[in-house]
Amino acid sequence: MSICLTDMRTSAEKGRSEYEEAGEVVWDINTKDKIVALTFDDGPHPKYTAKILDTLAKYEAKATFFIIGQNAEKYPELVSRTYKEGHELANHTYSHPYKVSIPDLQEELRQTNQMIYSITGFSPVLFRPVGGNYTEKMINTAVKNGYKVVMWSWHQDTQDWKEPGTSKIVQKVLGGTKPGDVILFHDGGGNRTQTIKALEEIIPTLKKQGYTFVTVSELIEKKQQQEKIQ
Repeated sequence: MSICLTDMRTSAEKGRSEYEEAGEVVWDINTKDKIVALTFDDGPHPKYTAKILDTLAKYEAKATFFIIGQNAEKYPELVSRTYKEGHELANHTYSHPYKVSIPDLQEELRQTNQMIYSITGFSPVLFRPVGGNYTEKMINTAVKNGYKVVMWSWHQDTQDWKEPGTSKIVQKVLGGTKPGDVILFHDGGGNRTQTIKALEEIIPTLKKQGYTFVTVSELIEKKQQQEKIQ
């Protein structure tokens, strides 16, 4: 079972506002529109990703999947299905290293991009660092390679990888959902049964509250549209 370190540690020299103003990193967006982005890390997984896709289809919800290249290589049919069903594919490195040199990061990004492209014909434009840990050099490397770095809303880390219980995952999300949130889940790296059960409560509840589920790129596009109007 993989462990995801999501305590936001970083040795980057810039603050969040500087990265956001430069358009290099996104955590969430400020909007009045009731839209949120569901994101899933560490897949695809033959059991859990398939069930999550079934759930998303049931409620007509779109999501963004941050894919590990090695897993994409093992389960190309799931990558293809995810893409064909209208979800966004994003880069989460090839081997999921918690520590990585800049040359190795470049190769990890390249391998994963190549793998996803070979399966779908689509080249990812989003990258999420493993465990949410990054340095300024990592951000610069990703940006130079054509990626926007995607984190998540600080109040929307479900920590589902810890298997805290379905109710805690549900409470974490529903207790603080705001328009423009990026919500962090996992579809790989361990037993994701609780995540799937939580989604069965989270998605319909938010839909009743008037929320629409969009991809991260759609969320970013909304931000750009708002900035043009201002």
